[in-house]
Amino acid sequence: MAYASIASLIRTMELLLTSDSPMLSLTFDHREEIIELHKKVSSIEAFLKNSEKQISDYRAMTELEARIKGFANVAEDKIEFGLREAMIAEDEMQRGKAHEELCESLQRVAKDIDRVQKESKKIQHHKGSQASTLSLLRDTSSSEKLPNLEVSNNMVGRDKEKKRMLEELKGGSKDELKGIPIVGMGGIGKTTLAKQVFNHPLIQSHFDARAWATISKEYNVKEILLSLLQSIINSDDKVYSRDETELADLLQKKLKCRRYLIVIDDIWSNKAWDDTKQCFPIDNNGSRILLTTRHTEVAIYASSSNLLLKMNLMNSDESWNLFKSKAFANKSFAPELETIGEKIASKCQGLPLTIVMVAGLLSKSKRTKKEWENVAENIKSFVTKDPDEQCLRVLGLSYNYLPNDLKACLLYFGIFPGDSEISVKRLVRLWIAEGFLKVEGDLEEEAENRLQDLVDRCLVLVSKRSADGRKIKTCRIHDLVHELCLREAQSQNFLFIRNDKTESVPRVGSRWISIQKSQQTDVEFQDEHWFRSLTHKLCWLIRTPTDDDKSPLRRIRSIFLYAAPSFSNNSNLELGHLNLIRVLDLSSMYFSSFPLQILSLFLLRYLSFSTRNSFGIPGGLCRLLNLQTFIVRGPVISFIKFPELIWETTQLRHLKLRNFYLPDPPSSSIDGETNLFWPNIQSVSGLFPYCCTKKILSRFQNIKKLCIRGHVCDYGVDEEDMDLCHLVDLHQLETLSIKVDRYQVSHWSSRFHKSPVYVPSAIHFPIKLKKLKLVGTRLSWEELNIIGQWPNLEVLKLKPNACRGLEWRPIGGRFPQLKFLLIEGTNLKCWKATNDHFPALEHLVIRHCFHLEEIPIEFADIYSLQLIELQNCTAKLLASTVLIQEEQESLGSKAVDVRSYNDSAECELNGSDSDSD
Repeated sequence: MAYASIASLIRTMELLLTSDSPMLSLTFDHREEIIELHKKVSSIEAFLKNSEKQISDYRAMTELEARIKGFANVAEDKIEFGLREAMIAEDEMQRGKAHEELCESLQRVAKDIDRVQKESKKIQHHKGSQASTLSLLRDTSSSEKLPNLEVSNNMVGRDKEKKRMLEELKGGSKDELKGIPIVGMGGIGKTTLAKQVFNHPLIQSHFDARAWATISKEYNVKEILLSLLQSIINSDDKVYSRDETELADLLQKKLKCRRYLIVIDDIWSNKAWDDTKQCFPIDNNGSRILLTTRHTEVAIYASSSNLLLKMNLMNSDESWNLFKSKAFANKSFAPELETIGEKIASKCQGLPLTIVMVAGLLSKSKRTKKEWENVAENIKSFVTKDPDEQCLRVLGLSYNYLPNDLKACLLYFGIFPGDSEISVKRLVRLWIAEGFLKVEGDLEEEAENRLQDLVDRCLVLVSKRSADGRKIKTCRIHDLVHELCLREAQSQNFLFIRNDKTESVPRVGSRWISIQKSQQTDVEFQDEHWFRSLTHKLCWLIRTPTDDDKSPLRRIRSIFLYAAPSFSNNSNLELGHLNLIRVLDLSSMYFSSFPLQILSLFLLRYLSFSTRNSFGIPGGLCRLLNLQTFIVRGPVISFIKFPELIWETTQLRHLKLRNFYLPDPPSSSIDGETNLFWPNIQSVSGLFPYCCTKKILSRFQNIKKLCIRGHVCDYGVDEEDMDLCHLVDLHQLETLSIKVDRYQVSHWSSRFHKSPVYVPSAIHFPIKLKKLKLVGTRLSWEELNIIGQWPNLEVLKLKPNACRGLEWRPIGGRFPQLKFLLIEGTNLKCWKATNDHFPALEHLVIRHCFHLEEIPIEFADIYSLQLIELQNCTAKLLASTVLIQEEQESLGSKAVDVRSYNDSAECELNGSDSDSD
């Protein structure tokens, strides 16, 4: 985690040096010193980033990393404390003193950097063996990993995967050498499956030669060759004495003209594949190479013609069958243990390694109902108390071999309660606020790439994807990976968890505090007495002055609060001494008005809380010069009004509220600058419709996502101001949502029937717009045909009351790029369309359309159509999809997949598109 500390320090300096930095004037006199420091610290960052590729002395490297981490944390503290003092200075004398202290701090930091650089150079080329930096986990040697190929018992479950592997190994073209990868997270059963097929009688009789080698992260080609030769010939001392080239030649000769099966177990890199595959002859006789890996990128690189098997977590039935085969050895057992056993198996979350380990330990314990119930309630504790820590050791390898810049991203998952489904948008914004990413380019895209990298390494699991399938919407991690994150983050003193079972306080130097409800407690989230007892010690610490370096909160950068009661006022919040806080995630806490205490947190980058009221934001918000993300959650009737000074917060990237008013920007700012705008803004959600003026929208030049929301009455305030043609100037806009709320409107009111939204033609809409969501707009279906002219529209979501009318007749040539279409809550009865109207459609979702009787039979000719989902629709509508399937089969095409759900819970369970912003 030294890398995380160094990266955070560098991002802090980069924020000070950027041309649009709001603190540029504060650091102007020190710019040269900061630039020089940035260069030196960047060299240390590069050294740490590449340290896992170097052969270095483990002990010396560990000691150096500890020193780097301590130096970086102290250096960042000094710089930020100095900046804060300069910001709160009330007169020139105080300001001058603050600048002097900042100058001294920069000089001390420079000396510290010089010492660290000297030490890094000493060990940079020192030869030795690389080892894990994770103290509680250790790598295992090749000999320990080499499987016992004498398989005495059959694998439980994975029948489909086993059948497919046998078919791939025996079948297919005989004219080429094929690489077939098995990919999945550690402990999911890749090696076990490989062993089963390797020793299967059909495979033994089909191949003339079979050989097995385990590689792991740190591999030696000579050892791999020796391992493979041991499976083919009787090795003697002469064989062991040969060099790598001689061994490769010998292996080539022994495999030449023979149909062989090679298993390369636990491969970690493309280079390892390149180093080993050249040792195998290509005779085009049906030989196969089977690989196991934790990394999707490696699997794709090594696969032939996309022959890749992705192993997923076991379902409930497979988990139970595996559990009882290990816990009871398929012998009879007391019926009262079956229900508890199924619960235990379920809590292992489908990971075979965990299931086998828990079942094995229980098979040796007393088979009493009480003991098994205790295990079922504390499954994670039971697993982690295993003296051999075999589960954590296996998963720990994946962590150990992560690049340093990904380790902090993974450990950050520890801030969330276990088994959480995590919003990717939230995660990405937090990573950016924490300084994990360089202050250049598209930060959100870079963060999403890092998340995808963790997914490809089988450490993060995808829960939901976007409608077009391109982006991950929510994700989660397995409980054991979560435990791994907690242990390492806490051992490095980055994370402190406070819950109803924790009596301790943060150690000096802790960076992240996460206040949670223990999963084992029965106390309700809204129990105010529970919350007050939980936070009593923390509140006491917050009220304690933090001028002392020994204060536990001296270096706190982030606070996360999960499970809090509703508060009617803000007097309970004490934040006065959290001087360096940059993330304050209080989304589960409700405030009656904007908490003024927050205005003193000058270094804040991420702010989130909830409310049930309407209120105005004080002008003092402009003092939060570093604010990047501002989120206020609330009911549909809540309304937030921003002051004119909001335009001074030029670092804003994401602004998300239920409904909010944004005033026109001033003609000139306080410091005389003209034409204030938000150069970094990426998303704005909840903007009142009558704020969609040219004056305001022209300040969103780089925005990618915009949500306009208001009451139906708010859409007709001023015809001129409501002209959505102004959106054409948003050249980077990719996603647009327009939501019309209709609460407290009479059903008989003319407002209820009229559409308040004017749809401009394609020439008046942003050219990059790909996604459109409409809610309550009540457009006519003819107006929707105008939307069909937009050239790059790929996703269209028509939510309840988006359109009105009984019949929709699309016009030819419309929706040329549309891939996803959702129609929900409409009175549409007749849909007259052909394949020409939606030539690129891949995914159609229809929900709660009780009058629609059929999907046009012509949809059978949309060759791109892959999935139709129906939720709470008529039997006639479902029957029409059957006709489409039959028509496709009669034409010799693959029938579209049709899924029908009766309720939203079932729809969510089966992965249908969700609609959260």
